[in-house]
Amino acid sequence: MAKLDANSTLKRLRNRYRLVVMNEDTYEEVVKFKLSRLSVYVFLSTVFVVLVGLIIALLVFTPLKYYLPGTGYGNAKQIREYKMLKFRTDSIEQDLQYKQKYYDDLQKILTGNLPVIDTNKLKLPKVENMPE
Repeated sequence: MAKLDANSTLKRLRNRYRLVVMNEDTYEEVVKFKLSRLSVYVFLSTVFVVLVGLIIALLVFTPLKYYLPGTGYGNAKQIREYKMLKFRTDSIEQDLQYKQKYYDDLQKILTGNLPVIDTNKLKLPKVENMPE
């Protein structure tokens, strides 16, 4: 098998070619391009890199990432449900704390472990002449 020379490969990449687009009916040249293999490779590589960059930016900066399986973000419905469950859990925890305080206070009352309250310091209005 023949070994490719680096100079011949580089020459082939730099050879100029003409691409002509012609009207089939009149054989009139519509557009013509002077291209080399190297310029085509550079152009296609640039288009590929730009498209990949745009797709990545689209996925990173928009909510589309929630609709892709395997990304770890889950879908939008799951996130909504998670937020609702978190809200409900917080409210249930708060209700549980209120009920626990109520039961603790009720237990203190039933066992008689109440702090002594001096009722002399209370300023209650005096009622005079109560009708019978």
